[in-house]
Amino acid sequence: MLDIRPSLKLTTPPHEKVRRIRYFIFLKDVFILAITAMGGPQAHLALYLEVLVKKRAYVTEEELMELTALCSILPGPSSTQTLTAIAFKIGGPNLAYLTLFVWITPAVAIMTAAALSINYLQAHQISLDFTHFIQPMAVGFMIYAGFQIGRKVFTNAMRVGIGSVAAILGLIFQSPYIPPIVLLIGGITTAVQFNKLERQEHKDPLQIQWSNFLLWLGILVVAAIIGGITRWLPIRLFENFYRNGSLIFGGGQVLIPLMFTEFVLFKKKQYLTQEEFLSGYAIAQTVPGPVFAFTAFIGTLAMRDYGIPGQLIGSMAATAGIFLPGTFLIFFVYRFWNQLKQYRVVRASLEGINAASTGLIVSAVIPMFEPSAGNILDISVIAITFLLLTFTKIPHPIIVVVGLLLGFIL
Repeated sequence: MLDIRPSLKLTTPPHEKVRRIRYFIFLKDVFILAITAMGGPQAHLALYLEVLVKKRAYVTEEELMELTALCSILPGPSSTQTLTAIAFKIGGPNLAYLTLFVWITPAVAIMTAAALSINYLQAHQISLDFTHFIQPMAVGFMIYAGFQIGRKVFTNAMRVGIGSVAAILGLIFQSPYIPPIVLLIGGITTAVQFNKLERQEHKDPLQIQWSNFLLWLGILVVAAIIGGITRWLPIRLFENFYRNGSLIFGGGQVLIPLMFTEFVLFKKKQYLTQEEFLSGYAIAQTVPGPVFAFTAFIGTLAMRDYGIPGQLIGSMAATAGIFLPGTFLIFFVYRFWNQLKQYRVVRASLEGINAASTGLIVSAVIPMFEPSAGNILDISVIAITFLLLTFTKIPHPIIVVVGLLLGFIL
């Protein structure tokens, strides 16, 4: 007999299937970007424009540029925040967290493997002399980054003054607690002059959802308390990088020199030697994806006394610590950014923060340069690297590979 009873089988609505397919395609595009996007936030933006706007139309060009501007004034990795904000707009927090994982994993895996390799070579008494040339190259990269940022930031006497004071304070007080204080002072210095900016009409009232902010702040406080009580190195690493990720304005160009100060120069830590740090940073120039993935290299070597499992834990602690705060903050601010940017005091404070950030780059680059000061060969390598970056379009990875080849040959 023919069964004419209605079927109880549940089916997925067609629009839900379309949404899932769209999310899958988006994550595939993110993975392709993760293994091909090189050159830092500026180069990443060009690829986002090509793939996410022109090819897929996930967002409009205007929306992309607005998100980029928002992320550039928040602490954390700007290109990563831009990508996760697009994912948040398309599919909410779940898609955004998946996007973050897919985007950072290739670079983090490569930098972790590089750290494990360097530790293996050192443990077996194998010389790292072949990395000699890429160490001054890394200094050249930092000088170039500082020069490029300085040209854009130091456009008036006020900014030059803030940057100079920040550089002097950073040189005198080589402590991880100085940068956030300097950034705060810089922001306040220009915020009080907000009357110089054009007033904007407040079209919408400011409505703030505090959940992601409280999540960011709660993890910051709890990690600091647990790390202080237990003194367990993975927790302290997570707290160190979480604090850095919460306070660094300006992307990897600012983060790298500040990490050098905290993890190489700061006597209570010194997780890496200068040779290891500069070698790792140079290697990071050849890796696609976010520059902040370099933290995985530091976290791995910081845990070298705990074997490979401990080193992998160190990599994960550093990676989670550096990327999570920026993600929480972009989710928090994105919801009310259109209202927030109407306030002149907010826009005015950014001028001082950017100037102070640039000054801190100078204060950290100088100690990185000091070991090469009396070596004509190293100074020549630094100068050649800077000139190649400034006047040619040779990709960073090719410059680093040539440096490694010269190290092997000579």
